[in-house]
Amino acid sequence: MLLRPEADDFRIIGVQLGRISLVTALAGTFPLAWALIAREWAPATSFLIMVGVFALLGTASRFIEVRHHQLEWSHGMVVVALTWLLVPAVGAIPLMFSGHYGQPLDAYFDAMSGLSTTGLALIQDLDHLAPSLNFWRHLLHFLGGQGIIIAALTLFTGSGGTTLYYGEARQERILPNVRSTARFIWKVAAYHFVIGVAALAAVTFFLLGFGVWRSLFHAVNVFFAGFDTGGFSPMSTSIGYYHSAVFEGVTAILMVAGAMSFGLHFALWRGPRLAVFKNLETRTILGTVAFTMFLTMIGLAAGGVYSNAAGLGRQAFFQVVSAHTGTGFTTVPAGELALWGGLAFGGVAIAMALGGMASSTAGGVKALRIGLTIRNLVHQIRQVLLPEGAIQSTTYYQNGIKRVTPELGQAVMTVSLLFVALFLLGAGVALGYGYGVQEALFESVSAGASVGLSVGVTEPSMPLLLKLTYIVQMWLGRLEFVAVFSLFGFLYAWARGK
Repeated sequence: MLLRPEADDFRIIGVQLGRISLVTALAGTFPLAWALIAREWAPATSFLIMVGVFALLGTASRFIEVRHHQLEWSHGMVVVALTWLLVPAVGAIPLMFSGHYGQPLDAYFDAMSGLSTTGLALIQDLDHLAPSLNFWRHLLHFLGGQGIIIAALTLFTGSGGTTLYYGEARQERILPNVRSTARFIWKVAAYHFVIGVAALAAVTFFLLGFGVWRSLFHAVNVFFAGFDTGGFSPMSTSIGYYHSAVFEGVTAILMVAGAMSFGLHFALWRGPRLAVFKNLETRTILGTVAFTMFLTMIGLAAGGVYSNAAGLGRQAFFQVVSAHTGTGFTTVPAGELALWGGLAFGGVAIAMALGGMASSTAGGVKALRIGLTIRNLVHQIRQVLLPEGAIQSTTYYQNGIKRVTPELGQAVMTVSLLFVALFLLGAGVALGYGYGVQEALFESVSAGASVGLSVGVTEPSMPLLLKLTYIVQMWLGRLEFVAVFSLFGFLYAWARGK
């Protein structure tokens, strides 16, 4: 029998959403200050409205009286799922008033894409967008990649942090408690911010001839999108705008750093460093990157897309790294990427679906699940070949020797199959509108795996239902289903429970 949620359950959820609203209001003051300093009065007004709405929601929650402050598992999952609907809705206000979107849904689409670190965009005339608005788009990547929940856990005390942490699709707790883990994640982000922005700014200033402020503007925005594997870019031609192999190399390093699990960052910082190469996840992602890179290069060579080996290798390397890390940066136009047929097209699509490491800012199925799925399949084959009654135990190394239990194998297969179903859902909707199989599947994988690479399907004129489908895919893919399913279960219990 389903138990109907009580009023106190809704109050607990409201208090947590209020805290997250206050965190987002604080983040919104940065683009507001930028707009005021730059005398961008129209964007400043829209940012003021947005910050005011977030602050109002947060302040109102302070007056909610809760009898039991214990945040249970179901509460945390519902909070996380609603956060990824609420923040884009309010965060889309400055975008909606910018004049660069055909309708409010397009602004919401981009806000969801930003927060889910996807990078698909419906913005029009990006090259003439006000700098403060451009900064806000990229700051949404940072909030979504590092996690608004992580910020709330860092700033606010209270019980129930564990369920919020896991609800945001993070599987590992690096330090003894969630709050200390959250603080470590922000330290990693701060360290990379300083190094990454300095490196990108140096390249644009000394090699590309940008001015000081222009260099910093591009460096900060590209860092947010690169390290948080988002894919938005300051200019409409993405990383191809810079025409620099050095800039692409620095960006690739940031993308790889963002796709690494924070547990791996911790091991590289604290040691032992060589032990990480024994991990199943590390070996798996190295193998899948090599495999998809090989497929892409063979496909490009066979198709004769590029006339020389240097151009082929450079384009294949960057696009595959961008796809596999779930970033979505590109150095070629969408129309040119659509011409990558056969193995090249398949290599990039597979890389997007596989994704980065667990507990990173990347999307996709994730390397650890891929490795465990392979181990589980090998285990099943061996079990069939062994004599009847023989028992075998399958282990793997991931920061220590662990065993592949039937429950773990089932959980991994379930999430992997859900991702496949999500990809097929988006492809089916696009096929219904007459898009080709190749384009429909590619764009769906990009949305569901939170990547952002596009072959031209995502544009302001695409059908309304397809926009809504991609929004749902970005939401589900970023949270990896559990929190969203918990929200649906909570609402069903409220409607039908006793």
